[in-house]
Order: sequence, then structure tokens, then C-alpha cells
Amino acid sequence: MKNIDVKEIIAVMDELEKERGISKEYLVEALEEALVKAYKQNFDADENAENVKVTIDKITGEMHVYSAREVVEELPVPELEISLEDAKKIDKNYNIGDIVNIEIKPKDFGRIAAQKAKQVVVQKIREAEKDMLFTEFNEKKGEIVSGLVQKADGRIVVMDLGKLEGVMPLKEQIPTENYKVNEKVRGYVLEVEKGLKGTPQVIVSRSHPDFVRKLFEFEIPEIYEGLIEIKSISRDPGSRSKIAVYSRDENIDPVGSCVGQKGVRIQNIINELNGEKIDVIEWNEDPAIYIAAALLPAQVMAVDVKEEEKFAQVIVPDDQLSLAIGKSGQNARLAARLTNWKIDIKSESQIREILLSQAAAAEGIEEKVENTFEETEENEKEEIQSVEEQEKKKRGRPKKSETEE
Repeated sequence: MKNIDVKEIIAVMDELEKERGISKEYLVEALEEALVKAYKQNFDADENAENVKVTIDKITGEMHVYSAREVVEELPVPELEISLEDAKKIDKNYNIGDIVNIEIKPKDFGRIAAQKAKQVVVQKIREAEKDMLFTEFNEKKGEIVSGLVQKADGRIVVMDLGKLEGVMPLKEQIPTENYKVNEKVRGYVLEVEKGLKGTPQVIVSRSHPDFVRKLFEFEIPEIYEGLIEIKSISRDPGSRSKIAVYSRDENIDPVGSCVGQKGVRIQNIINELNGEKIDVIEWNEDPAIYIAAALLPAQVMAVDVKEEEKFAQVIVPDDQLSLAIGKSGQNARLAARLTNWKIDIKSESQIREILLSQAAAAEGIEEKVENTFEETEENEKEEIQSVEEQEKKKRGRPKKSETEE
């Protein structure tokens, strides 16, 4: 079949492969499939339509339409099969079970093919671009991106990320922040999804703990280089975060490195989070030391840990109790999340009262035991005395034989 306008389409495919990285082979295969459908739609009455296939030369653009038929011994189904005898007339090497491609030259198919080719190429270009964008942003998952706010209605924030839109749902927003149109905002790429019509959609978060982790990686070179490791993060977005850091190098102060001179390094992170407080503590493999540090800024007197239950009883000075627990239990809650331990906090006075109460209870039990013992002893004496009296009475009675005499 004459190469018609498909030759021009092939030239366009070459350009797309060079400029946009869209595979020419992918486009040609898609076009061949589309032309098969177009043939069946427009030549449905043709007996050759059942097993039709279309091939396009990737260099010249020359197009051919074939009816693929299986070689059978006799009585072939005309639109599906061909007899061995007829197949041998075409090529004597054909055998039963082989497929013979018989070329078809449908009238006016060139015009239909050209129209379909344009539609397919445009469609596949769009799909390929969407796939490339999806791949590009999917590789950015777990990274920080920045964009301009396009829409902010209180429930959802839409950001312009350049090639794509970023969406920040309500639960991924910091509750204390108000977002304004055209404001530049940074966020953590939480997920990349395919939305309506296959368009990629980037889910952005500012409330996720890993947003804080990434900010620390940007601001603290030692973390980025791996000299300091972030062991754990717990967060109440917009209010307070706790971050546990550790360094194998004894010459590196992990907490001091994160805070920086006069707090310069950490202040940049606090500014990005619009004033969210951040407690940086040093991670320790000893759970008692780690838990005590996690409760900062409160001072801890003692920590009693139960390893099997992952439970810690913490004792603090009386004047540190409210600080250790925090407003609405925030400090204790964040410390528990950070360490992954259950933490019970008691003041020194509370512990003293508990110990006194336990001692009093123990005394009461001891006294009760002693009273019970004395009562038992008294009862035993009475029983013994009663038995002795009965024995005496028996001995004082005259024997039956003597009375009878």
C-alpha cells in the first residue's frame, strides 16, 4: 500500500524520540493496533476483517494490511483459514499449522489510516508525557519540593510545582498555618498518584515527621554526609517536635551540631515551620538514659525500666512534674512516641506517698497475721484444756464392775 501521510507521521515520531524521549517503536506499535481497529470498524462486512493485521515500516512509513490465516488440510473457514493446497500455491514451504499472511488492499483505507495516525500519535504523546512526569516525580517521593499556592480554600491547598500540580490535603497541612494564593511553600512529597485521565498528582505534606527529617538533612551537613544519624522523630505539627540524633564518632557532638552556634542552624528549621518548637536529644542504647533525655526540658531523678513490657516508671522532682507531662500531656506523649516505650511519670512526693501506703498496707497484713496466730494459739490452748478436763472426769468416775458389787 502506498505510504500516504504515514510517512510524515514517521518523521514526526523521529523528532519526538529525539526531543522528548518518546520511543518511536512504542508509537509505531500503538499506531498499528489503532489501524487494525479502524479497519474492523470501517470494513466490518469484509470477510478478511476477522484476523486482520497492519504493519508499518519504521523507516519508510510504508503500510501493509494483511489477513492472517492458518493452514489446514481441508475445508477451511474462509475468513480464518486457508487450505494446504492453496497455501502451497503461494509458497511450497507452507505446512499445516503455519500462518499465511494474505495482503489486502482495501479501497480508501489510506485516508482513514492518515486520520487515525494523527489521532493516535497525539494521544500517545500525551500518555507518554504523563508517564514520564509520573516517573520523574515518583523518583522525588520522600524529597522536598517548592511551589506557588494556586488555591487555598481551608480544606485543600493546590500548589504549582512547574510541570505538575501538588495537592496538600487538610490532614497534611500544619494546623497553625494559613496558606495564601501566590505564596511560595515547601512541602514533602508523600505520594505520587495517577488522577483523572491518568494525569499524575503529587500529594504534598508539611505535617509529616519526615518533612522535619528532610529539613535537618538540608540544614545540617553532618546529617547529609551521614556523620550524624537521625534515629527517631515524633511530632505534633505546628506545636512541638522531638528528634533523637546519634553519632558513632566520639569527636562529634550530635546535639550541638544540629543546634549550631547560638542556635543558628536549628533556627532556620524553626523559621520554615513557623515557630514550631524542636527538642534535639541524643539517642542512647540504654533505655533509661534515652527516656530521661526524651523528657527534656524536664529534669529526671530516676527511671525504672521493664524491658519485656517496654514500660518505664519515671520519677521527677515535684516542681518538674507539670513540665515533664507537658500541656495536655504533650511532652510525655511525644517522648513515648520518640522512644517507643510506655512511660508513667510520678513526682517524688507521689512516689513517697505510694511507698508509705504500701508500707502501711504491709504492716496491716503483718498485724493481722500476728492476731490470727495469737487467736489460733489461744484456741489451741482452750481445746487442750477441754480435752484434759474430760480426761480427769473420766478418771474420777467409779468403774462399772465395782458399782455392781
